[in-house]
Amino acid sequence: MNLTENKRYIFLSIIALLSAWLANNTEILQISKKASPAHSPDYFSSGYMKWQMNEQGTLKSTLIADKITHYSDDGTSHTIKPIMTFFNDKTPPWVITSETGILSADGKNLQLNGKVKIDRAESKDHREITINTSNMKVQPEINYAETQEWAELINYPHKTTGTGMNMTYIEPIHIEFLAHVKGNYVTK
Repeated sequence: MNLTENKRYIFLSIIALLSAWLANNTEILQISKKASPAHSPDYFSSGYMKWQMNEQGTLKSTLIADKITHYSDDGTSHTIKPIMTFFNDKTPPWVITSETGILSADGKNLQLNGKVKIDRAESKDHREITINTSNMKVQPEINYAETQEWAELINYPHKTTGTGMNMTYIEPIHIEFLAHVKGNYVTK
């Protein structure tokens, strides 16, 4: 064998060793990535509180939850006993509570699960409003909420119930029941 043929064998041997080394390391990396379950949390917080301001620097909304867990695979945040408060200039704040909730990765959709209660306190110009329902979708950016479940609106001494409800909770407030609407209205 001459020197040129030896260089070829040495070069091919180096490429084979490098390929084997890369194949072994790639396999280890793939095994370590497969070790975590598909929908596993990447962080959580107990006693979670978040404040959001508007462009003028005044309080726009708050989110308080017993626990919040974030999932990296879809970017959702799962909450336990969330309390969302929405502030505006013209009415007392709206407070929405539920048993659990799932906030989308972009923060534009909040799915509230279990019992949901919406309250607005009484003020000089506004009567107190309480809404009881379940499984509600909230779009915080546009001050909109909806449910397909049974809902009850209490605006003392009046009470309205129905199945399905759409609601805009910023002035002008708009609440629409979709089906099986019943009302009990007290006149003076």
